[in-house]
Amino acid sequence: MASQPPKYPESVYDFTIKDANGNDVDLSIFKGKVLLIVNVASKCGLTNSNYTELNQLYEKYKDQGLEILAFPCNQFGEQEPGSNMRFKNLSALALNQNFLYLAS
Repeated sequence: MASQPPKYPESVYDFTIKDANGNDVDLSIFKGKVLLIVNVASKCGLTNSNYTELNQLYEKYKDQGLEILAFPCNQFGEQEPGSNMRFKNLSALALNQNFLYLAS
């Protein structure tokens, strides 16, 4: 009997990722919503303006199903050093508490 080829994800909703607390998040919970997936870095020179604009965007469209998933990114000039919890705590000051903070 021939083996079945592996099943590859067909959409973002097929992934399970970790949040900043280390908990699994099944992205299928966001089906039917609009996702904005962003890399963020607290030491980037544009952090304040980017977070302000993300907050404005979220407030404007949250009732229409917008969800923002924020991933820390330390790949560009080491602008997001430290742990996932550090990122979550720093970002919570700048971003809306309703955003989902994910692990790097």
